[in-house]
Amino acid sequence: MGVQNDASQVRMPTRQRAAIEQIGRRIAVGLGLIAFITLIVAIQHNGYTDGADGAVSFLDALYYASVSVTTTGYGDITPVSDSARLVDVILVTPARILFLVLLVGTTMEVLTDQSRHALATRRWRRRVNDHHIICGFGATGQSAIRALQAQGASIEQFVVIDTDPAAIRDASDAGLVAVAGEASLTSTLRQAEIATAKSVIVTPNRDDTAVLITLTARELRPDITIVTGVREAENLHLLRQSGADSVIHSADAVGRLLGLATTSQPVAKVLDDLLLSGSGLDVVECAAVDLGDGTWGPPPGAKALAIVRDGDSYDLDGSRPIERGDRLVVLQ
Repeated sequence: MGVQNDASQVRMPTRQRAAIEQIGRRIAVGLGLIAFITLIVAIQHNGYTDGADGAVSFLDALYYASVSVTTTGYGDITPVSDSARLVDVILVTPARILFLVLLVGTTMEVLTDQSRHALATRRWRRRVNDHHIICGFGATGQSAIRALQAQGASIEQFVVIDTDPAAIRDASDAGLVAVAGEASLTSTLRQAEIATAKSVIVTPNRDDTAVLITLTARELRPDITIVTGVREAENLHLLRQSGADSVIHSADAVGRLLGLATTSQPVAKVLDDLLLSGSGLDVVECAAVDLGDGTWGPPPGAKALAIVRDGDSYDLDGSRPIERGDRLVVLQ
């Protein structure tokens, strides 16, 4: 089943625009033109005639300004004196033209923006590949994005899913592609192009929501990497059974760090440094390199912590030497 050709849920990266402010400014200009013509007609009311009673009141002037600016022009109020007709040609007619320019310009801009958005979305769908889907643009989701960027991921490699319009707007303003909707729905994940994604990072506010998202993502992509956070330790097994490759218990991790900081601040500082990617020490995965003497090991300057082989990880206890083709977890 293909993705529906509907870009309404997808918000492409855009610069922050005060659209409401722009529309409000144009409305103010239009109202200003009406007020301007009303004032002119009210001042020269003796040069105009009303087909109903002949006299032109202030209300008649406002009525004439409204139908003139919008080019409706019923002809029931008309300039009859030479001066009124001259003013109508010099001032009222340009005001009509300006009002039309504002009206047509606003309409064209809306249509152009919609076309541009649809085109940008189609172009993005054609080229997106090996991206990371972030389910939840809260503090945890944003931290995950920063960590992946520190490891070399570009801003184009992220797609955010969230139900909060403010979060969608913030993600778009930050240069991220954002999808509005429930990440537990198949249609939403397909809008985020899960078929070509590299990983799904689940960071919702509720564990039951995380389970549903994980189940849906695993059903759509049995081979994708799914990493999820959990709030309650009793739900760890549920997320693993749902198909998550890694489950991070955030409260437990923070609690351990707080305990270490209480008894050994240097250890806590080292661990805190490891958590802040790109700030100092980093734990990364890399390929084993040929050391030149027939052995394989970590790159120069890095310390191997574990071996990743055939999808499993092993401690460096001497029972398994590092071999060609191994991946290493290193400290650098």
